[in-house]
Amino acid sequence: MTLSSRNTVFKAGIAFSLIILVFLLIASSAALPFYPELLLKAASRSSVFLTPVPLVPYITMVSAVLYALITMIFIFYYFEKTQSPEILFVAFFAFSFAFEAARIMPPLRMALELPGVSLSLAQRFLLFGRYFGVFSIFTASVCAAGLELQSPRSAILIITLSAMVVAMGIPVDGFSWDSSLSMIAGYSGMFNLLEAALALITAISFIVAAQARGSREYIFIGAGAFLALLGRGLFLRADSWITPLPGLACLVLGTLFICGKLRQVYLWL
Repeated sequence: MTLSSRNTVFKAGIAFSLIILVFLLIASSAALPFYPELLLKAASRSSVFLTPVPLVPYITMVSAVLYALITMIFIFYYFEKTQSPEILFVAFFAFSFAFEAARIMPPLRMALELPGVSLSLAQRFLLFGRYFGVFSIFTASVCAAGLELQSPRSAILIITLSAMVVAMGIPVDGFSWDSSLSMIAGYSGMFNLLEAALALITAISFIVAAQARGSREYIFIGAGAFLALLGRGLFLRADSWITPLPGLACLVLGTLFICGKLRQVYLWL
């Protein structure tokens, strides 16, 4: 993929994230009054810290889309003229946070009296985004470790299809949600273990890349990837005031580690 076509992908991600953010802000006036009622009816907790607060899921949802938008802009300007095979997939990881906007659907359905199927569709949209992000950062790590990508488009297609298979295959309860306003999905324990395993393998793959390429920057990139995935888990599942800030801090710091060290690796090539 040429720099020009890759930068076009970045611009498309920026535009989509901005459109989603505008949609959220417009929908907020109708959706916000229903958050307390929905939280009381939550079937389970998404987190185990303190008492859930109705406003926290809304704040983390909007912040996730803001993270996607700001990070995509940052990556575009930071790597506009720098060739790096890994940064495309790091950008996809950041872009995947825009899909968190799907969590507006439960209160929006109540406000607009939308059909129940809208909840199931929104949850599958959300699941696709989450696994698209995890698979993307994993692909960046194995690419760094030595996997030769003859065609980035093929890798993108595989990631997309894999995320679609997971999102469409998981059973979803369209009328039950947790305290972060994500609909209840089946096999949650198994998929949580899958995410944890991919986070660990991602970090290890970057460390392998440090040995294979003789560049210690990849050790910091691996640490940044693990930190970003840890922060992601805390941030997206937050339902009280204790976890959003630490989660977001880990996510942002990890992202800065990844981007900063990747630029050091490729700046002089």
